[in-house]
Amino acid sequence: MIAEGDAAPTFTATYKGSDHESFDLGDHLGDGPVVLAFFPGAFTPPCSNEMVALQQHHDEFTAAGATLFGVSADSAFSLGAFADEYDLEFDLVSDMAGKGIEAYGLSIDIPELGLHGIANRAVYVLDDDGVVTYAWEADDPTNEPDYEALLAAVEDA
Repeated sequence: MIAEGDAAPTFTATYKGSDHESFDLGDHLGDGPVVLAFFPGAFTPPCSNEMVALQQHHDEFTAAGATLFGVSADSAFSLGAFADEYDLEFDLVSDMAGKGIEAYGLSIDIPELGLHGIANRAVYVLDDDGVVTYAWEADDPTNEPDYEALLAAVEDA
């Protein structure tokens, strides 16, 4: 697991809604804190709850100068529909190749659901230099982060 004080691994993937629009984490460092919210799968109840909760705090993240990204192994098209369904104003990143999920040590399998190589639920705050200033990983992928602690970490970054 990536811990506070570690250099955040950068990775490339695609944005929601398109398998052609490239996402490169490195392009977003240096413009204020970056929040990476890894989640197992779109349209599942715990993931929907988490993304809606992050959306409810979106204005606070923006006021703190932060950029928020939700990251999962779902397809860009699925994430586009998910963002539309829940009116998410932040970008979702499709890491179908698992580059970010593997780099952060978050790959899990839930064989009884036929899911392999998906992201465990985790949240990281990265500062301008790409250093992790906050790290949280769920013991159980149905658990959600402490949103107030996350917001405090963003404000401190």
